[in-house]
Amino acid sequence: MVRTALRVAARVLPFYSHHMSPKKFTQPQLFACLVLKAFFKIDFRGICKYLTYMPDLRRAIGLKSVPHFTTLHKASQRLLSAQRMSMLLSSTLFSLKRSIPIAALDATGLQCGHISPYFYSVREKAGKNLSWSHFTQYPKLALIVDVDSHMILSAYPTRGPARDTKHFNQTLSQLPTDIEVQKLLADAGYDCEAAHVFAREQMGIVTVIPATASKGTPHKFYRRMMTFEFDNTAYRKRWQVETVFSMIKRNLGYTIHAKLEHNQHSEMLLLALTHNILITYLLKSFSTELDVGS
Repeated sequence: MVRTALRVAARVLPFYSHHMSPKKFTQPQLFACLVLKAFFKIDFRGICKYLTYMPDLRRAIGLKSVPHFTTLHKASQRLLSAQRMSMLLSSTLFSLKRSIPIAALDATGLQCGHISPYFYSVREKAGKNLSWSHFTQYPKLALIVDVDSHMILSAYPTRGPARDTKHFNQTLSQLPTDIEVQKLLADAGYDCEAAHVFAREQMGIVTVIPATASKGTPHKFYRRMMTFEFDNTAYRKRWQVETVFSMIKRNLGYTIHAKLEHNQHSEMLLLALTHNILITYLLKSFSTELDVGS
């Protein structure tokens, strides 16, 4: 998995961020450390301890010494910016076809902090007020996924609670330029005429969104089309995006360690990248086993 992360980063990242940098660690090496951090579900100090006591892991990354946790923190802010994120995410999709027949869009909330679900349930059973300040907003991650491979095509971090239509345009705009999505599925939370107009007329993507946000027959063109010409066969595959959310939360966790909003966004983007790298690694391992067996 580490070698896969190194190859993904080496395709799009320069070895050093500046020609005057200390050159102790390359950017692909720091990115691989960040992927390990997400994989082990630990913070920056934790991954530094892992690297200290696991020399085989250091050798796999090519590290001569263990980076300081502040080095990894600064690297995450630099490498997981919106522009770099689009490049890295596109690099993880090298094994996919350039044309995606059906993709699905949805968003999920993540937990921020270290309060256990058991504590939530105890408070709820006790009938106490749960409207604390840290309950009012939470990290929220919107994803567009390929329903066939479960690979993430676009990721957009935001804050909840908020209407899903607010991040629709931004999430579609994050799609890699070399990937063509033919049909996009989304649930009723994205039901609005503006979403159809943006996807169909500006992005060239056919949308399938149930028109249930209002009573009666819609008057707008595309929402009315959804009422009479809804593609039920394709829409049955929308639940595959829920499978991707389940994979991320089971394999990589559902808790965001960062406190500041921009750091939370970087951590959510790292989850999406690590998910794609894990799938790429597992697919390669599976194909290698098939070649050996044959």
